[in-house]
Amino acid sequence: MSDAMSRPKIVDLCCNGGAASVGYHLAGFDVIGVDIVPMHEYPYTFHLAEALAFEIPDDAVAVHASPPCKAHTSMRTFAGGPPLTLFDPHTDMIAPMRAKLEATGLPYIIENVPGAPLLDPFTLCGSMFGLAVRRHRLFETNFAVSVPSCDHKGQGPVVGVYGNGGAWDSTNRPGGGGRKVVGAEAAAAMGITHTTTQTLLSQAIPPAYTRHIGLQLAQSIR
Repeated sequence: MSDAMSRPKIVDLCCNGGAASVGYHLAGFDVIGVDIVPMHEYPYTFHLAEALAFEIPDDAVAVHASPPCKAHTSMRTFAGGPPLTLFDPHTDMIAPMRAKLEATGLPYIIENVPGAPLLDPFTLCGSMFGLAVRRHRLFETNFAVSVPSCDHKGQGPVVGVYGNGGAWDSTNRPGGGGRKVVGAEAAAAMGITHTTTQTLLSQAIPPAYTRHIGLQLAQSIR
């Protein structure tokens, strides 16, 4: 039996570059990624499609979704100034995405930024997993997940992974909580090995987060 055939299947909607998918793969899942934009560095099976319209395969055992966060991110403004062009208001996809996932009857995970209107969310942080980034992210699930405690004091020097390129030396830039890093250094800080593309890294979540969730998901479906 092949590795893919022996693994339960999870769908990653709005998968971007696949960092969340990597975590689920490390937890023992076969992953299908779906995004409206071609993702040439996505490491698993990829479908170019609109997430809300994508038909979840009958053999999927769970669904993850990372709806666009621009309607909720605190980075829509910088230093009290006007909203940045990059973060112009976007349609809130969380409610319709939740309805889609609930309709499947499957275990689901919704990931988004702090401030997003998730239901009874928990927060994961890079300090929980020995990473050099903080990157707090919210998760909503319809199954139980145990959550470790943040360890900011024991984390050591913190770096930030954000923007499209160009490292800054300052330790007080927005969006990352520390000195900005790019490329291979940024990927290493987040525990990512399949890409060093900054535009993907800046939007990614560390695979350690979804590996942590995925291991508990695997236990819940056995």
